[in-house]
Amino acid sequence: MDIAYLGPVASFTHSAAQYAFPDENLVPLGAIPDAIMAIQKGEVDAAVVPIENTIEGGVNITLDYLFHFADVPIQAEIVLPIAQHVMVHPKNEAVWKSAQKVLSHPQGLAQCAKFLQDHLYGVEQIATPSTAYAAKWIKEHPDELAAAISPEMAATEYGLHVVQNNAQDIELNQTRFAVLSRKELKLSLPADEEKTSISVILPNNLPGALHKVLSAFAWRDIDLSKIESRPLKTSLGEYFFLIDLYSSKKTELVQNALSEIALLGGETKVLGTYHVFRILTSNGEE
Repeated sequence: MDIAYLGPVASFTHSAAQYAFPDENLVPLGAIPDAIMAIQKGEVDAAVVPIENTIEGGVNITLDYLFHFADVPIQAEIVLPIAQHVMVHPKNEAVWKSAQKVLSHPQGLAQCAKFLQDHLYGVEQIATPSTAYAAKWIKEHPDELAAAISPEMAATEYGLHVVQNNAQDIELNQTRFAVLSRKELKLSLPADEEKTSISVILPNNLPGALHKVLSAFAWRDIDLSKIESRPLKTSLGEYFFLIDLYSSKKTELVQNALSEIALLGGETKVLGTYHVFRILTSNGEE
């Protein structure tokens, strides 16, 4: 199978894809929308994209594309520990604290906000399509006094020197990755709980609409793990809601809840029912 992922090689998404598909052909693409649309158009068999981080929350571009542009279901979720490392070209290792710019994915920059404030205050921050892209850029521009925030694997892949390990703001930093496919997938990983992701557009002019929608799940004892709002991109103040819920052995109850929401005038879309696969580090910790 061909598996698209947010590249280049040595990105965190690359690691998640390797865990999920160790024997398949992994296809690096330059941006999250590229990976999502590759599976949407049938150019690949599956796609792996980041969807949420412990520190920075939802990856908005992924959430928006899944709602507005794609109808490929989520078939699995990979939860990966995230350690952000600061790295430079070997020739600049001794002077890295004088860096004139620091590059990373917007999530990488945000996850290391305190480190940047304490050690690289005032240095220009440049957002890149992925963390690995930042490392690759450093390799290709050795004369630039710049640093990248990237995975340790990227330092190895692109011949850079790590000058600060674990620069993220909190130790237990994780990212959820969605595996998208029109095919049912069986991953050779230990599975955790089953979840269902749905989107909801609230009924218009209904007082307490969100309360009524959530009550459809609450009185059926369906446990929610996440609720998040995003702009509908129609007019100011209009939103859709993304809801993750634990659905194991509750398929009929979930369907009944969605039917109740429809009777209230709400619109729902099931983004996928899937198992969660948590990747452990070498010492057995998440």
